[in-house]
Amino acid sequence: MEELDVEPAITNIPAASDGKHLGFAWGPGDLLVYETLYKASSGAKGSGCSFIHEVRKDEDIYSPILRKLFNESHHIFVGLQTIQEDLPSKNKKPQFVSISKNYRSVIRACMEELQQVAVSTKDAKVAMQYGNQVSILLAIELIWNLSEVLFIDSAPAGSLLLHLLDWVRLHKADVDEKATEVLQSESPAEHKDYWDVVLSYVMQGRLEESRQMLVKQATLHPAPRSMYKLMDTLLSKMPFYNPGGNQTLTEYDVKWRHWHEEVDRCLQDNSFASNKHLEIICRILVGDEDTLLEHKELLGTWYHFLVTRLLFSHPTVQPTELHYYAQSCMTMFLDSRSVPEPLDNILLAAFEFDIHQVIKECSIALNNWWFVAHLTDLLDHCKLLQSHNVHFGSNLREFLLLEYASGLFTHHSLWQLAVDYFDHCPDLGRVYLELQIERVPLNTERKALKVLRICEQRQMSEQVRSICKIMAMRALKNNRLGSALSWSIRAKDAAFATLISERFLQDYCARGTFSDLDLIDNLGPAMLLSDRLTFLGKYREFHRLYGEKRFGEAAKLLLSLMTAKIAPRSFWMTLLTDALPLLEQKEVIFSAGQTYELMFCLEELTSSLSSVAPATDGTMQDEDIEQTKVELLRLALARNLAMAIVKEGTVST
Repeated sequence: MEELDVEPAITNIPAASDGKHLGFAWGPGDLLVYETLYKASSGAKGSGCSFIHEVRKDEDIYSPILRKLFNESHHIFVGLQTIQEDLPSKNKKPQFVSISKNYRSVIRACMEELQQVAVSTKDAKVAMQYGNQVSILLAIELIWNLSEVLFIDSAPAGSLLLHLLDWVRLHKADVDEKATEVLQSESPAEHKDYWDVVLSYVMQGRLEESRQMLVKQATLHPAPRSMYKLMDTLLSKMPFYNPGGNQTLTEYDVKWRHWHEEVDRCLQDNSFASNKHLEIICRILVGDEDTLLEHKELLGTWYHFLVTRLLFSHPTVQPTELHYYAQSCMTMFLDSRSVPEPLDNILLAAFEFDIHQVIKECSIALNNWWFVAHLTDLLDHCKLLQSHNVHFGSNLREFLLLEYASGLFTHHSLWQLAVDYFDHCPDLGRVYLELQIERVPLNTERKALKVLRICEQRQMSEQVRSICKIMAMRALKNNRLGSALSWSIRAKDAAFATLISERFLQDYCARGTFSDLDLIDNLGPAMLLSDRLTFLGKYREFHRLYGEKRFGEAAKLLLSLMTAKIAPRSFWMTLLTDALPLLEQKEVIFSAGQTYELMFCLEELTSSLSSVAPATDGTMQDEDIEQTKVELLRLALARNLAMAIVKEGTVST
């Protein structure tokens, strides 16, 4: 019996001894469990365990191979959401079947890679872990394939059995390996597994392969050749329904019954009595249940027994009749003392066309939400979940997608996939995304930009501001003023932009040069975010004009910064000092009116400085320097005023 081998969802929780309590704390996707220091009623204080146990909700997302499954299926999921809702259902059915097959191909590719790694690794523990994952994926593909046949493709009578045969053949491939081993031996017909291979081919409906194998036996034993020829005729004449042909299901049924009666006559006539192997084949062809059950080890599972029984007894079975045959086959095949495995219950629910029970059982049995989330999403697109309540299907789909996406958000790279899943949850997806996006660690600026882009695309303004503030504060702590200013502008945080602008000005006063010139030169409209940022941008523009020897424009801008009160009072002396080289020019740069305004600013500044309390000995030297600057400025202003008056009073002839 193929088991759905699933690890428990919660593992490694320490057991609390008598008189002890367990404490726990939820993380974004994990649970921390620890033993507490518990004071008993007697007053004795227990000694707590020194270990903290981390319990992960979804361990599979940390497997590098399974991450490929999550990545590839994400692309299929996004493509499914783009299918137009207004198309008629019959036109969308082929698309849905194709999407289902794409999902299965991704599962199988991942499973094959896991098998290769499990075989090649020398670590027994790792090999066992990969082996468990392979068994889970095998069960997942088995369930998905059956769901595709019964629900998505909804194969009708006749075609249904053909699909079920393909389903069994795909998941019972060991017969081909055994056949290869037999055929490569020196004498295939005498190999110990020869008849097992022939019977397996017959029970899978692969009659052409069984005929080719029987030819080798007939060659080896020419005496009963007529017996082999008769069996070959029976096998070759067995009719299979052709959905694309001109034959109706009724015509096929009549033809199959005639063939079945012919096989039964051969059995009654003891045509194969002298060869027990051929007689067993004949009994299988007439659908003898006892003979099939005698070869349980070749069938392997009750659902293989079910399909073989239908093939040789009820090939035109209706979908509505499947549950009856499935239940009886499971009862006959399984030992009365054995308890059905979770996989048995899931497949039985599928044969009963109970979609909701399939989803429920899978949610309980499997150790992550990937399977139920994607299958439910596909079934919901097929309009298969609205049988009882029109809102139930969509709600179930959204719940499972939210759970799956929340698990992805705990991974350092898969969280980006989760965003698209939240986007396609119309009710609560936005809320979940806002909560989860705040938990993404902003380890690097590149990652922060990714998160920011996601938030900006979805107009999540609160999260945008939060991210920018965090990054701006981090950059400021690392003294990266340009980056800090850029983030604060992006956050539209006027207070923080003012603070960083102050730091830029302090840095300029200390070093005499600006850092991050490209950023300041290209502030554009962003400089209007705060007065201090405006001053920073304009002050940098003054230096640029001065460097380009556009002295007139530079002088006008410098004066406007002071008279418009944009410049902080603490920076006036710096601005006046910057005016000195312009006042010292041979040409008159400042007009008489502009010079008067500069004089007024200087006097206003010196009067405010003189009103401050007398300085201590430690600042006497600084005061002397400031006094020297003031005297130089007064002298330069007086000289410039005289030159400006002369120039403006001169009348050109």
